[in-house]
Amino acid sequence: MTPDDAVRPAADPAGAAAPATGHTASAGPAASARPASATPPAPASATAAAQRLRRRLERLIGVPATEGNELVPLRNGDEIFPAMLDAIRSAERTVDLMTFVYWRGQIARDFAGALADRARAGVRVRLLLDGFGAKEIEQDLLDAMDGAGVQIAWFRKPVWLSPFKQNHRCHRKALVVDERIAFTGGVGIAQEWCGDARDPGEWRDTHVRVRGPAVDGVAAAFAQNWAECHDELYDEHDRFAEQPRCGDSVVQVVRGSANIGWQDMQTLIRVMLTSAERRFRLATAYFAPDAFFVDLLCRTARRGVRVEILLPGPHTDKRVCLLAGQHHYATLLDAGVSIRQYQPTMMHAKIITVDSVASLIGSSNFNRRSMDHDEEIMLAVLDESFTAALDAHFDEDSERSADIDPARWNRRAAVQRVREASVAPIRRFL
Repeated sequence: MTPDDAVRPAADPAGAAAPATGHTASAGPAASARPASATPPAPASATAAAQRLRRRLERLIGVPATEGNELVPLRNGDEIFPAMLDAIRSAERTVDLMTFVYWRGQIARDFAGALADRARAGVRVRLLLDGFGAKEIEQDLLDAMDGAGVQIAWFRKPVWLSPFKQNHRCHRKALVVDERIAFTGGVGIAQEWCGDARDPGEWRDTHVRVRGPAVDGVAAAFAQNWAECHDELYDEHDRFAEQPRCGDSVVQVVRGSANIGWQDMQTLIRVMLTSAERRFRLATAYFAPDAFFVDLLCRTARRGVRVEILLPGPHTDKRVCLLAGQHHYATLLDAGVSIRQYQPTMMHAKIITVDSVASLIGSSNFNRRSMDHDEEIMLAVLDESFTAALDAHFDEDSERSADIDPARWNRRAAVQRVREASVAPIRRFL
């Protein structure tokens, strides 16, 4: 039996198989019918649960959450790129953009053009590129931006580094404009992210637009990595003004950095799992956790929490990482964890929701690389409305996904088991 034989289309609320195509983008939970298996609405104690979770995160990570934030989820390139480009084009003082992926396509040229235009207009524009992830950027775009006055820095170009440092990349994605608006999430600057996940050429991803005090946390993530690559950390364009209250979201900005020992990103995810009482949902592009987090997922499911995992399927861009995650499927399924694989295109979002009251969104995947090796950023959000929007997206994505059937998976072919075992030596680097 092949891995494809172990998957089955997810059932819709009426029990029929969901179609593999056909998608309606939504800006909130009302746009999608909630499956029958979904968790019921949060009880009146949701506010108390959110406060308990907030204090756990603040105490155990040591980073205070901020109140008064406005968050807008942006789904897929059709929503993400216009919002980011509009913000850049309206900049009056500063633009700070860092990205792991800066590849090719018209969207790469659109961003380069927008950054160059603002630099020519006297706006201070800084672009931080990862030395490995952004190596495919076209030289003429770099030359045009440099000529317009864009300050370009590279994070750890491999040719300059020891083998140890080469393994630690800047995987953060962040855009901060005029110190007042920020974006973060999973999207890269490349043609693959354009569109609305309608076919394999249009990847599925989620970004978020932030206004309010949490913008400072996103800006600090940029500054931390810029400081390693450039002599000037700030200049006369930076005002360091107080952030206004713009909404009702409570947000903690958590930064992950490569180091030895337990990391804040691991603590963040550990607290979310151990705090879940009814439902834990995870959508991630690359699922290759260590034994500790596999066991924690299983223990969470065994104590009665509904654990749902949504992963890439046939259109994954990294087959080796898919195999590393599949090595753990049987253990997770035996514990009662639900696993689905997204069918239309590459699933690249990085989202966790807990009990309909809290969510994580940012650049970190559920793998050893994000938790141990790379620079990452995640927003821990305590906001029922925002979490409901992400849960509605999860519901819609699940309808376009295939369930991993436990019995069928246990009968998978020997060649598949060999493939899973073959990646064991490199699993900690995935």
